[in-house]
Amino acid sequence: MLGGLAAILSPVAAFAHASDRGHVLLLPTGYYVVGGAAAVAVSFLVLALLPDDFIERYWHRRLPLFRFGQRLRPVISLFSLVIFAVLLAAGIWGSRDPLSNPLPLTIWTLLWVGLALLHALLGNLWTWLNPWYGLCRVVARFSGRSANAPLIRLPAWIGNWPACLLFFAFAWFELIYPAPDDPARLAAAAGLYWLFTFAAMLVFGYAQWSRRGEFLSVFFAMVARFSIIDRSESGRLLLCWPGVRLLDAEPLRPSGIAFVLLALSSVSFDGLARTFFWLGLNGINPLEFPGRTAVMGIGTVGLAGMFVLLTGIFLAAVFLGHRLADGRTRLSQAAGLLVWSIVPIALAYHFAHYLTAFLVGGQYALVALSDPYALGWNLLGTAHWHVEAGIVAGAQSAWVLWNFQAGAIIVGHVLAVLIAHGLAFRLHGDTRHATSSQLPLTVLMILYTVFGLWLLATPSAG
Repeated sequence: MLGGLAAILSPVAAFAHASDRGHVLLLPTGYYVVGGAAAVAVSFLVLALLPDDFIERYWHRRLPLFRFGQRLRPVISLFSLVIFAVLLAAGIWGSRDPLSNPLPLTIWTLLWVGLALLHALLGNLWTWLNPWYGLCRVVARFSGRSANAPLIRLPAWIGNWPACLLFFAFAWFELIYPAPDDPARLAAAAGLYWLFTFAAMLVFGYAQWSRRGEFLSVFFAMVARFSIIDRSESGRLLLCWPGVRLLDAEPLRPSGIAFVLLALSSVSFDGLARTFFWLGLNGINPLEFPGRTAVMGIGTVGLAGMFVLLTGIFLAAVFLGHRLADGRTRLSQAAGLLVWSIVPIALAYHFAHYLTAFLVGGQYALVALSDPYALGWNLLGTAHWHVEAGIVAGAQSAWVLWNFQAGAIIVGHVLAVLIAHGLAFRLHGDTRHATSSQLPLTVLMILYTVFGLWLLATPSAG
């Protein structure tokens, strides 16, 4: 453990983050900003005029598909553990080039971007793919104890705070640490996290730690609530509208609220931190970027500050809405329920912010996975692929990508308004009070739409 920490903290040459870029987008973004804000505002007005039972009658419908058992879940998890061990070995002994080593490409591109987007489409795949469940089942079989039986029960007051702290550490490592793509440092960090999580699952029980401490499980479960695939109690898969499962969610406690807002604030700060505006605000010439090491301090403060600012604004909007609706419900219940409407926004930002990195990094990942140890292998038949980095370059590509990114942000905010309205109706029971309570939150969503589109269009440096 100490050796791993020393490896992470020791000086090392900084590599660029996968999503770093430097460009000035010359598109008529003002029209998009106005149009996006108008779309969010109009969606709110339309919802205010719809019948009270509109969402219940139309959006809650589900189409039965087929049954899907879970017998292979431990086997798939054990296979994931083997793949994880192969990737760790590649990080330690493979190429030092982060664009040739499969570990950073898999974690930052395939896992953090690609798998998150798959969860938003297909549901909670992480319960099958995580590298702990299968081994916990094996240990439980030999020990005679259930994998979910805790040696120590976590106190209720802890909530999801362990997951929040670990998620913040993950975001700091990804966005602030000078060399998150360095294979050896990333292997040390990932290996330590796996050992820590496995030990916590043995002590606190697999289910308890997965729900409250393992931040990837909490994050993917949150994103999966947006998916178009639901699962009945009998195990049958159901096709549903995107985001409808968020309407059935239980109110979150303060730690759960913090986790959802941290997911949005971290990716928002990642975009803000490379803008000419942010760098100029901190006295840095964006055309002579000094590297991550020089801005670790202001980066850490900015990451934490973005979270605190977004949390304060969200709670203020909920409080004002609570007053406008005559305070018919408990404020804590309103905040814990309405925060679920932030999930489509966080998902939209995740897609828009990492789209270009995924399109290029995904190609590099397929090449590297075919030859993980740089020994001339061609396991997947992709080792000799030519990476088309030009897919994100040029005026035509910029126009297409910008429209995808802007469209995702606008659609995400419109869906957030729809979900917030449904949650507010669930709180208050009638359209008039639900609409009144949503006015401040809708204003916040309109402003965040403008902010998100500005982040995509403003000059940035990497």
